[in-house]
Amino acid sequence: MTWNPDMLLEDFHRVAGMAGVSLAHDAIAIDRRPAPHVPPKSLPLGKMAVYVFSFGRHVLKVGKVGPNSAARYTAQHYNAGSAKSTLAASLIKHGERIGVAGLNETNVPGWIRDHTGRVNFILDASLGVHVLNLLEAFLQCRLRPEFEGFASQRIDREGGQA
Repeated sequence: MTWNPDMLLEDFHRVAGMAGVSLAHDAIAIDRRPAPHVPPKSLPLGKMAVYVFSFGRHVLKVGKVGPNSAARYTAQHYNAGSAKSTLAASLIKHGERIGVAGLNETNVPGWIRDHTGRVNFILDASLGVHVLNLLEAFLQCRLRPEFEGFASQRIDREGGQA
């Protein structure tokens, strides 16, 4: 991982302040899961999260879950057919972008666990969805994940459509 979750969180506190949101220093916890990692077993009660999957120098996916989205947080990104947009499906379809080939619905869950790191930014649900949305947007802007949004919405690093 070439980015620092603690520094990002410091910067986010400033961004939140500019948005009129006052956050206690410990309002957001960081759960680091370097590769190989074990997916979280649950989303803690009364919590929300923004998660980041990375592979080497590549940030792959930044996503968010509200307090009632445990499946999205614990399992869906590891299984290609479990939801509309998952990390697993993106890797199967576009893995060559990051130098990975040969992934399929059978081997992708293990590959994600074995080769990607995951960082979870865990917030109390009482902070509200607006803070959750702001943190996700901030991390997406800062980290520029490879697999974010629909292909028609992505602009490649050189400024053209992906």
